[in-house]
Amino acid sequence: MKQEQFLMKGNEAIAEAAIRAGCTAYFGYPITPQNEIIGYMAKNMLDKGRIFIQAESEVAAINMVYGASAAGARAMTSSSSPGISLKQEGISYAAGADIPLVLANVVRGGPGLGSIAPSQSDYFQSTRGAVTAIISASCWLLRACRNVRT
Repeated sequence: MKQEQFLMKGNEAIAEAAIRAGCTAYFGYPITPQNEIIGYMAKNMLDKGRIFIQAESEVAAINMVYGASAAGARAMTSSSSPGISLKQEGISYAAGADIPLVLANVVRGGPGLGSIAPSQSDYFQSTRGAVTAIISASCWLLRACRNVRT
């Protein structure tokens, strides 16, 4: 059986993977370099009868994801650098409430915060910010479930 193959950008692959995985609601706000995710979702989510909303801000987008996921939707958002900084409080709320959500953090090639000096700010934000709590909790839960199996 021959599989269909096609070439796409990394951001488009993230969006297509989310759609194929059953993402039912996407809420985002445009910020480079992740704009292709929003464009792909806008084009394809509505065709499949799913929800796409371009929020008025990064804060609004994460809170929409939080609410939709709490209501049972498979919700997703994406952002980059300062956009993730703006979403940190909402990410923390979701982690504290054990609300599942998908957040794609498209990291910029440089420092990400407007400077031209080399840095690892995007890396530190991802590994030491609120997102880490969610990943750590997920890993702990998987280990706990594995230990409980009979």
